Amino acid sequence: MRWNPPSKSAGEQAVANRLRPSSKFYRFLWEIRGELFADGFEEELIAAYRPRGQDPCPPALLAMVMLLQRYEGLSDADAVDAAENDLRWQLVLGTLGQDKAPFGQGSLVRFRVRSADHDLDRKLVERTVALAKKSGRFGWQKLRAALDSSPLEGAGRVEDTWNLIGRAMSKVVRAVSLALELEEEKVISEARLSVLSATSVKAALDIDWDDDEAQRAALEQLLEQVCRLEEWVARRGQKESERPPLKEALGMLRRIVAQDTEPDPSGGGPRIKQEVAHDRIISLGDIEMRHGRKSRAKRFDGYKRHIAVANGLILATAVEPANVPEHVPAMRLLQRVNEQGEIEVLDIDRGYLPSPAVEELHRKGVTVHSRAWQTNSYGLFTKEDFKIDLRRKQVICPAGAVAALKPSGAKFSPIICGDCFLRPLCTTGQRRQIELHRQEDLLIQLRVRRRTRSGRRELRRRVVVEHSLARVGSIQGRRARYKGVRKNELDLNRAAAVANLHVLARLRNAA
Repeated sequence: MRWNPPSKSAGEQAVANRLRPSSKFYRFLWEIRGELFADGFEEELIAAYRPRGQDPCPPALLAMVMLLQRYEGLSDADAVDAAENDLRWQLVLGTLGQDKAPFGQGSLVRFRVRSADHDLDRKLVERTVALAKKSGRFGWQKLRAALDSSPLEGAGRVEDTWNLIGRAMSKVVRAVSLALELEEEKVISEARLSVLSATSVKAALDIDWDDDEAQRAALEQLLEQVCRLEEWVARRGQKESERPPLKEALGMLRRIVAQDTEPDPSGGGPRIKQEVAHDRIISLGDIEMRHGRKSRAKRFDGYKRHIAVANGLILATAVEPANVPEHVPAMRLLQRVNEQGEIEVLDIDRGYLPSPAVEELHRKGVTVHSRAWQTNSYGLFTKEDFKIDLRRKQVICPAGAVAALKPSGAKFSPIICGDCFLRPLCTTGQRRQIELHRQEDLLIQLRVRRRTRSGRRELRRRVVVEHSLARVGSIQGRRARYKGVRKNELDLNRAAAVANLHVLARLRNAA
């Protein structure tokens, strides 16, 4: 199971010497293939990957194929073809002159599954960092770390309420037909599911979709057929409905109906929900995809990819559904950065500020650079216009009035505020008070720094992580290759490993 490629044979050296500058990354992979899987990493791969029922393929070789795949953006079938016909691939894999690829498509699928199960993809990223440490070109005692995220469009088809319910019904029909060994058409006929008899639910309903009354009647008809399907399953497949996969299919159908429909308050029957349900499923092709926003103006569907960078290298990654806030994966990202060295400075987007991990680092004395949250005052005073003195436990308003600061905040006397000449610019609410955030001391520091030239210069240094994220995006692409969080995180990790290897290649060329 060990990978034993030729030790830079004369044939390989000749191919390497003929490579054009555009293929220099292949030469670099050929030169460092031994180092990459040294120090016990190959043994970890072997221990995790134990194929059964097929000719064994060295897992280190498959890991290298995984990197080459991501670098070229190839499918499994195309990877097999490249291994058989591309001299550059054969150079890296040590298979020059072989007519047949040493692996098949199934080997790659099985290796990705084992990699995800044993976190081998994350260890591959860590291995590239270990090579960087060996180079002696970076300092790892005190790190300036940075976090950032970008959208990753999902691979599943996003559908509206009508098609989601129709597809969920189809999945139930398919599951019950298998469980009861019946033809799907027979289930549709017996349960009288006319909405499943056409090419799509909308085609079966065939209404004027600009007519609100026709839509209401169509939704009522669709939900009636959902009830018919559930009643038919209860009569014919009660026992089967308590076991997977029928149990999961019925649960998904009920969840789709509950998340997207509600009773009409006017009493006119059901209606499609006016607001998007929390954690709404948007695709039955990939049920982990979600609606998300990178800004108020732009929505996307799928996932968010996160990276943590220090010394120009990606140290950690995370993928989350698009509706998960940025600060949620911050703790595990920062924990893995801390495994490489102590964080001295942290550059982040303000979406990461709510993370308890960021708060803890600030309490330990780590310098955090970020923009503070902004409030829309509509021309009135904001919290930034008040001087909050945490040491003296007091708050001074723009007019000079002082209020005692308590753990919950500060309240200003209505008597003092009554005749204030700045009252038209103050709050329009009845309560005149300032509430403290649990990270108020950090927010004060961030606001103060933003007003200084040096502080704004430090904020601009976050461009390093933005460049790394752009590089990952160019390698991985804007659209997810796989379905589900973990598979896409594996894909992000191999893209991060490729990005790190590019950094190392540039360093070696510059030496």
